[in-house]
Amino acid sequence: QAQLVESGGGSVQSGGSLRLSCAAPEFIYSSYCMAWFRQAPGKEREGVAHINSDGSTFYADSVKGRFTISQDNAKNTVYLQMNGLKPEDTAMYYCAAAPRGGPMTAIQALSARPYSYWGRGTQVTVSS
Repeated sequence: QAQLVESGGGSVQSGGSLRLSCAAPEFIYSSYCMAWFRQAPGKEREGVAHINSDGSTFYADSVKGRFTISQDNAKNTVYLQMNGLKPEDTAMYYCAAAPRGGPMTAIQALSARPYSYWGRGTQVTVSS
């Protein structure tokens, strides 16, 4: 059973918006930092956005200025607000959690290696 549960995916036209949600159990949310990844068919999984427990964030260059990661501590939930969606944003989007430790660089935070919990993903499809 997946510990992280994503929702909010769907199909939109280019320029549209979606908000993804990731619900985590308390034992993960309170001890881990969270991120969103995506994987398009035939491509490697790539880091999209990361948020630390102090609210600081990292973003992939391809989504800067369009996507926003945020968290609601009362709901143990992390969000990914996606605006200005493009066809190249089409992918399965995954939520992931990495143990909190020392500060991460952007490269570390957006690579899959530190992450030990993953959701099953939610599909985002953007049509032109």
